[in-house]
Amino acid sequence: MAAWRRLTAEGNLDGLLSLLADDVIFLTPGNPPITRDDFAKGFREVSAKARIETQQDVKEIQVSGDIAVAWSQLTVVLNPKLGGKRSEASGYVLTVFHRSSSGKWLLARDANLVAGAGNPDRV
Repeated sequence: MAAWRRLTAEGNLDGLLSLLADDVIFLTPGNPPITRDDFAKGFREVSAKARIETQQDVKEIQVSGDIAVAWSQLTVVLNPKLGGKRSEASGYVLTVFHRSSSGKWLLARDANLVAGAGNPDRV
């Protein structure tokens, strides 16, 4: 989770994609399910327009075998690169990870309730 926040701040899409399962699904309010390709497209759009800062307060992590579930409170700050108003939104996130055959934990499902999540036009 710390690597995710760091890579997001760096705008490192390739790094973020390396943390995702191939069949990852993101669920966000008012949007259809977001696939890996959808995520990449949206991240490119947002990070081209704004620097993304996140703060995360992990409330709980449960691990059972090759599955882990975490819920946290997430704050996302978008700082426009070309001027404009900074935006901030907070909400809860429920994330499911699975351990790959190599032993690496990958993000498999993410239900993100932060206002504006999944909408690259919010910048």
